[in-house]
Amino acid sequence: MDRQALIVIDLQNDFCPGGALPVAGGHEIVPLVNELIQRFDHVMLTQDWHPAGHSSFASTHPGKQPFETVQMPYGGQTLWPDHCIQGSNGAAFHPALKWTKAEMVIRKGFRTAIDSYSAFFENDHATPTGLAGYLRERGIEELTLVGLATDYCVAYSALDAVQQGFHTTVRLDACRAIDLGGSLKQMTETMREAGVRLV
Repeated sequence: MDRQALIVIDLQNDFCPGGALPVAGGHEIVPLVNELIQRFDHVMLTQDWHPAGHSSFASTHPGKQPFETVQMPYGGQTLWPDHCIQGSNGAAFHPALKWTKAEMVIRKGFRTAIDSYSAFFENDHATPTGLAGYLRERGIEELTLVGLATDYCVAYSALDAVQQGFHTTVRLDACRAIDLGGSLKQMTETMREAGVRLV
């Protein structure tokens, strides 16, 4: 297990029922994720961590609504409700998540002008978070990804993980999806084609 790591993606209050950007059934995966945390020697978490007025918030674009798309310098950007604002209860991990064993928390989306879905890169696909370097220095080769949401932050993280040379598995039973306009089917196929193992 020493060359394997579990990466828990964005299991935060705002992505669970009652939050600002709830993923249906997001809270249901917590017991399974807690079991997996106990089984892995290496555990990392990601945490969406936006400043107020982030450029991915619909509220910062007059006349735009959540889930519309706008063009940013780095490409198309889905606009979201204000969520996971730094230091807020919504940005905190789900209270039942037993995450204290984690050796690293990667915060993403903290630069006002760019969103960040992946645990490895910002949405420009060029600005690294530093996670890949950390994993390599620790000699970790195999990754298992769980969390929220399957078709956004989990999928983008898995695709980047494969591209960075890691053997990558997504535990679909320990994820939940937003499924915006067929995004779950599309991203599941994209992950499979890229060589991500889906179980």
